[in-house]
Amino acid sequence: MTRTQNRSPKRVMAAALAGAMAFAAPLALVAPVTPVAAQSASQQLDQVVTALRSITTLKADFTQTDRAGKTVSGELTLKNPGRIRFEYSKDVNMLVVADGKSLTLVDYEVAQVQRWPIKNSPLGALLDPKRDVKRFGKLVQTGNPNVLSVEVRDPKKPEYGVITLVMVKDAASPGGLKLHSWVALDSQNKRTTVRLSNHRYGVAVSNSAFRFKDPRKSSRRPR
Repeated sequence: MTRTQNRSPKRVMAAALAGAMAFAAPLALVAPVTPVAAQSASQQLDQVVTALRSITTLKADFTQTDRAGKTVSGELTLKNPGRIRFEYSKDVNMLVVADGKSLTLVDYEVAQVQRWPIKNSPLGALLDPKRDVKRFGKLVQTGNPNVLSVEVRDPKKPEYGVITLVMVKDAASPGGLKLHSWVALDSQNKRTTVRLSNHRYGVAVSNSAFRFKDPRKSSRRPR
């Protein structure tokens, strides 16, 4: 039996999340149908940009669900610019962390580390201050005036998959919008949904929270 076969379903889901986050692309350009629709989309994208850029730090609980309904959970920590950490529950011996430059998946059970540039990740919409979300964002109509959705897709690179950010109007959140969830769909149509709850803004977060202990035998130094 291979290592992959030995891995628990929860840990496979965690790895799938990291892969989905790592292989996406810049947001596709909006193609408005009419000038009125373009103005409305522009205003809403302005709201999304303002909300994302207004977050200094955020802690939230997250629940990650695959298309079969299997779920893992943990705590998300975000610090702008460029840092995020997904701390899974104790039964999932993995970590996903971004330090401002790279998104890293750390699998402690098999002593494996995988790393991707943030600029190649859909999380760049959250973490990369150089990412022009308004210019490259595609607004998806939700039918609910209190819910805004932005799709991340590169039609020239379908292997990168798709990710959709969902924002909910909330006066208590920075910029008046709360990051509620996102849905990642990879090139094999494997869907992963991440939902956030118990948002805490402006909490003190040290940069050391975005380092990790390298499990590989050749390097046990904190990174």
